[in-house]
Amino acid sequence: MLMFGMTYLKNVVTLELDTEKCSGCKMCTIVCPHNVFVVQDRKAKMINRDLCMECGACSINCPEGAITVRPGVGCAGGIMQGALKGTPPTC
Repeated sequence: MLMFGMTYLKNVVTLELDTEKCSGCKMCTIVCPHNVFVVQDRKAKMINRDLCMECGACSINCPEGAITVRPGVGCAGGIMQGALKGTPPTC
């Protein structure tokens, strides 16, 4: 199932994928809440990088270290900060 229309800001996400390191385990497709990844030809591929909310689930769960992201700096970070401070999200 693909998610459409949930792009936060264009070209600002810190998400990176090193396909050379990818083993095609599909863990990123399992843990990503916004379905950013698919596995094709035994390698992960980003469907739409801008859908990433920078939660860090893919990076933490990638056994090969093929995915990097700075969690908490994007919209997810703005939502979390708002929840902690009792203010509206900053994204």
